[in-house]
Amino acid sequence: MKHVRIVGVPEHFNLPWHMAIEEGVFEERGIVLEWTDIPEGTGRMAQLLANDETDLAIILTEGIVKSISEGNPSMIVQEYVKSSLLWGIHVGAQRDFKSVSELKNTKAAISRFGSGSHLMAFVNAQNEGWDTSSLQFEVIDNLEGAIAALTDGTADYFMWEHFTTKPMVDQGVFRRLGDCPTPWPCFVVAANTRFLARNENALRHILQLINLYTEEFKSIPSINRTLANRYGQKLGDMDKWLSLTEWSQKQLSEETFKSVQQTLLDLHLITMKKNFTEMVWG
Repeated sequence: MKHVRIVGVPEHFNLPWHMAIEEGVFEERGIVLEWTDIPEGTGRMAQLLANDETDLAIILTEGIVKSISEGNPSMIVQEYVKSSLLWGIHVGAQRDFKSVSELKNTKAAISRFGSGSHLMAFVNAQNEGWDTSSLQFEVIDNLEGAIAALTDGTADYFMWEHFTTKPMVDQGVFRRLGDCPTPWPCFVVAANTRFLARNENALRHILQLINLYTEEFKSIPSINRTLANRYGQKLGDMDKWLSLTEWSQKQLSEETFKSVQQTLLDLHLITMKKNFTEMVWG
């Protein structure tokens, strides 16, 4: 059996992977897929890829493009979710902020530098017309760290996926001031190049199987209830999320790649461009 390490966030986007693993479809092809949840998100997953501590990652598009641009020996091997990610902009429920505009010159909580919460703070600042060079950050590692930082005032706002944080909004821990969608497909599958060089056939099998699951995912009977129960969400929220989310079974397009890379360059988050073929497998 071929053992393959894979990491991803513990969120509803990745349920197709868990269903496929639990139903044994990879093992039928001679592959043991060893999944590890990474609550810290994209920055941590990029580090695991770079250190050869995982073979594959389900990772935010902008985060892995930035990381590969900085020398991470990895490649994007497929688009995974082609719809945008809806980033909620949250403050502590007891704070006085009433609008996103009031967050100018305040401190953003981020899971780590290079994470989605870090990069999207720049996208949001650009959208708001703020000076991105004056952004301030507090590293909080994960969602629990964000709850502590926004509650005690160590940080002022936190950007995280809208539906993942919805229970905290409902419980009165966070208050959401607005949303900031990614201007590109949100998740890709990335592979460490050492793994890729030795295991192209295994990777093709893995992608073929997960694509079957994502293609049929929305038509699974009562999938909204499964999602709500498994991730502690309200049924109506999962219905809305499903209506907004589209999976992909194709490679990231060169046009999309160039758009992501240009945005990162414009925001001074990378210093140089790389060619599509250097970063995207195919």
